[in-house]
Amino acid sequence: MITREQFGEAVDSRSREPIFEKMQKVRVGIAGLGGLGSNIAAALVRSGIGALTLADHDTVELSNINRQLYTPADIGMKKTDAVRKILCGISPCCEIDTHFIRVTAENAVSLFGNCDMIIEAFDGAEDKAMFISTIMSEINDVPVISGSGMAGFGKANDIVTRQIGKRLTVCGDGVTDVADGDGLTAARVMICAGHMASRAVEMILKGEV
Repeated sequence: MITREQFGEAVDSRSREPIFEKMQKVRVGIAGLGGLGSNIAAALVRSGIGALTLADHDTVELSNINRQLYTPADIGMKKTDAVRKILCGISPCCEIDTHFIRVTAENAVSLFGNCDMIIEAFDGAEDKAMFISTIMSEINDVPVISGSGMAGFGKANDIVTRQIGKRLTVCGDGVTDVADGDGLTAARVMICAGHMASRAVEMILKGEV
């Protein structure tokens, strides 16, 4: 079993200044555990995040395997249970709270109100808009990161990170949608997830959270 001290030393081993303890102080909420959310969660755990609040109402299906964190062995499991199993296998240093529930305007604040940062990782435009509007209007001063446009197989450099006002960051190309018929590919979804996780880590280490 890897100890907290060993994991922390590994996280800090390539950094000029220690980052592990800074990461350990922060709780990040992730709404949605599909291609974006599951991969963001893994990136943050590998970076030493201290706590995650995760919410999703789906189970793992075969069609998820091409771009989400899960493996065929997870098919049929609640995504919340499957992602907890995987994340706990990566690091012993993250407190993980999971909620197997559909996130709505009515429960979003109760689910994520104790988070230092909140990440929107839904598939549908309506769910994205609902969640961002609710969080931005009902929770003060907490930064929000959202994904918009990562479908198909276009140029990786079209996916960018944009700051929208003081609190909202949006990552993606802002254009492509699964409804366009070009599907969802692991590389492009994971690039966007990487942008979102990278922005989260940047804000934490710069003291913006």
